[in-house]
Amino acid sequence: MSLIWAVSCCVLVLLSVPPYVISGNSSRPAVVHIGALFTFDSTIGRVAKIALEEAVKDVNANASVLRGTKLVLTQQNSNCSGFLGMVQALRFMETDVVAIIGPQSSVVAHIISHVANELQVPLLSFAATDPTLTNLQFPFFVRTTMSDLYQMAAVAEIIDYYGWKDVIAIFIDDDFGRNGVSALDDQLSARRCRISYKAGIRSGTRANRDEITDLLVKVALLQSRVIVLHVNPDLGFMVFNVAQYLGMTGNGYVWIATDWLSSVVDSTSLPSDTMSVLQGVLVLRQHTPDSDRKKAFLSRWNKLTAGSVGLHSYGLHTYDTVWLLAHAIDAFFNQGGIISFSNDSRIHDADKGSLNLEAMSIFDNGTLLLNNILQSNFVGLTGPVKFEPDRSLVRPAYDIINVVGTGIRRVGYWSNYSGLSIVPPETLYAKPPNRSIANQHLHSVIWPGETLSKPRGWVFPNNGKKLRIGVPIRFSYRQFVSPIKGTDLFKGYCIDVFTAAVNLLPYAVPYSFVPFGDGRENPNYDELVRLITTGYFDGAVGDIAIVTNRTKVVDFTQPYTESGLVVVAPFKKTNSGGWSFLRPFTPLMWIVTACFFFFIGMVVWILEHRINDEFRGPPRKQIITILWFSLSTLFFAHRENTMSTLGRTVLLIWLFVVLIINSSYTASLTSILTVQQLSSNINGIDSLKAGNEPIGYQVGSFAKHYLVDDIGISKSRLVALGSPEEYAKALQLGPDNGGVAAIVDERSYVEIFLSTNCSFRIVGPEFTRSGWGFAFPRDSPLAIDLSTAILQLSENGELQRIYDKWLVGRSCSADDTEIDSNRLQFKSFWGLFLVCGIVCIVALSIYFFQIMMQFCHSDPAQPASSNGSPSGHLRRFISLIDEKKERSNNSSRKRVEAQRSLEEDGLGRQLKRLQTETSQTTAHLSFRLPNDQV
Repeated sequence: MSLIWAVSCCVLVLLSVPPYVISGNSSRPAVVHIGALFTFDSTIGRVAKIALEEAVKDVNANASVLRGTKLVLTQQNSNCSGFLGMVQALRFMETDVVAIIGPQSSVVAHIISHVANELQVPLLSFAATDPTLTNLQFPFFVRTTMSDLYQMAAVAEIIDYYGWKDVIAIFIDDDFGRNGVSALDDQLSARRCRISYKAGIRSGTRANRDEITDLLVKVALLQSRVIVLHVNPDLGFMVFNVAQYLGMTGNGYVWIATDWLSSVVDSTSLPSDTMSVLQGVLVLRQHTPDSDRKKAFLSRWNKLTAGSVGLHSYGLHTYDTVWLLAHAIDAFFNQGGIISFSNDSRIHDADKGSLNLEAMSIFDNGTLLLNNILQSNFVGLTGPVKFEPDRSLVRPAYDIINVVGTGIRRVGYWSNYSGLSIVPPETLYAKPPNRSIANQHLHSVIWPGETLSKPRGWVFPNNGKKLRIGVPIRFSYRQFVSPIKGTDLFKGYCIDVFTAAVNLLPYAVPYSFVPFGDGRENPNYDELVRLITTGYFDGAVGDIAIVTNRTKVVDFTQPYTESGLVVVAPFKKTNSGGWSFLRPFTPLMWIVTACFFFFIGMVVWILEHRINDEFRGPPRKQIITILWFSLSTLFFAHRENTMSTLGRTVLLIWLFVVLIINSSYTASLTSILTVQQLSSNINGIDSLKAGNEPIGYQVGSFAKHYLVDDIGISKSRLVALGSPEEYAKALQLGPDNGGVAAIVDERSYVEIFLSTNCSFRIVGPEFTRSGWGFAFPRDSPLAIDLSTAILQLSENGELQRIYDKWLVGRSCSADDTEIDSNRLQFKSFWGLFLVCGIVCIVALSIYFFQIMMQFCHSDPAQPASSNGSPSGHLRRFISLIDEKKERSNNSSRKRVEAQRSLEEDGLGRQLKRLQTETSQTTAHLSFRLPNDQV
């Protein structure tokens, strides 16, 4: 009995020892259970099943990973059903799994992520790409593939690269489709593109061909021809088949399919009739860099499957997910982690029926395992496997594929690091990031219809509807636009420019002009532009100024004419008269100039008085000298020499100022005396704003808005005028007789008005810069194409010919249409006077400093009674300033010696010359006389 009792005790002890103790390792169990949840019979699932099994087999065969612990994989089929996925996930929770790989469906992932959060079991999905599956809502959800946030960024950059603006999105109407298209919309908006139409398709098997046909018929009637298809494979091929039937896979269309299509193409050999439907389609595929390990695994895969199933990028991510989990579990055990579970009290309290919820338990160390998963860093078949702080994989990148013939060709890459390129992303990672436009490149694409020409991306809807182009019916200035009586046609300068531009487009533009306004007064152009935003008009043609408040709601073409606001006022011819020589300068300028002349004379006199005899003498003489010297510098005729360095410096600066003043005065006076002058009491918009006189403006013009809101002129001062005749009458009456002081209008109208009213002129400069353009809805491709056409008209001279046809032939000379009443003012010269004044002040400061130094070192002989008194110091200082400064002995001696040397040199030369002449005379006489006489 004792033996039996001992054996029984040993058995009980052995049964109570955990499995990892029996295995010889005190911290590692013999097995670790993991689960896998996906759809077995799907494009991704068929590849994932094989990849999972091979990865588990490789991990268990590698003793350096888990070091004796084996992974046990349990697979469940969710069949793309959220309900079945939740049921299978709950079953996993009854088997004490430490992690779940999957699901592949974003819909299922949204549901079971709540279960994973509650039971703290990490959920590693290799195919759920919904960008809204974030760690903020689902902290235990880990995406081991690329988010659709990056895929949609790649699609948006492709669309922006080719210059398309409007996109149609067709998507499966579930979490995967809706959230993916929402991310695409955000990415397009950041590039000033947009999704003009979103078409959702019912998920699962509920969608039928008739529904898809109705949807694509609506799409065919739209303007955009760029279609992004974000669905599952079954719906995707059905959409392409219907599109081919409706003629929507031919020339002019652009189809961009997300990576669902590349997964099918990589894993299955498609029949030729299916490939013919896909010709020219652009496809994205998750990029995985080439490596020896990847090539070896592909070779092994082909042997394993005998070529029946191809390996796509999701299969590679599935394989790496198993290794990621294995490395994390190994680190988990190294940190002393223990696999243990405990009951969830909330589930126990909620279980009042027969669901057996108490069987589910919380993974006690799930957070530790999750942290190790997120800190993993190794190189797998897909490249570096590492997570960013937002839990996305590092270095997201996509291949851009073009379906051509019976296969596919890669036309480039997209990476979050450098954008679009024809160089593999792993090559660019070694260089600084460069996302400039010049650095974005793709190879040529063969588009639907087997053409290399990039599709325009939009057409006019083929439902027979013409564009409704709003045209203002003007009461005045009908040269720009006016209706042709008895027809629905229009004529005028603006109409001819629009017609010529449309004729340059490489496609037909069906349109009809729709009149706007009653013709009895000019219509409100802001209201015309607003009707474009409501859809009542598809565009507007006419003399429509491009101003800020309008550009906020519509798009304008390139301006076809320049036209800013100007001021028109009455004028009268002015007689030159006997006092015209005073007109070049304003009174202030005359006063400042005269003061400076006297000031400069005083400064030079102070600086020269002690050393220059010409600036000494009786007071009366000195005053005359100051006045004469200062005024004579005006003609550079001063006779007095300056001897001091400071005096010469001041005089040099002043002569430069005088030169500038003389030149400006001469030019202005010449203009006054030789050119006919026009004058007006209005000098421009500034003087008009400062006054209180009434101001006229054209009815319907933006001038009223500008004067009130931007300039700040009261509405009570504005008078609406509707025709050139009203302009002339109001200006002739003047503000005192019920008229206006001036009129503010656009230059184009003013030039026509002045052509028949020569008693008015433009005063002051043009104070706004704007132009006229054709208006279209925001992001309208027609606005861009017409802008190009207008530039062509300008370059080939046609725009000028149209202008000459309608607007040339004015009777008033263009030379007299503007009044420049600006006189030379002090503000134009204050800088010169400032520099001159500073130089004078500095020179005087230096001069008086020298005097003070000399005063401090002087010791004059004065009576003792006066020494030290303030009056005595003052008399000494004044006498020092007034006294004649003697030249130094050295300088005097040098001057005397120099003069003496010059005199001696002169006398010597005279004596030498006299001796020479004497000797020559003697020789001559000796030659002429006999010897005895000599």
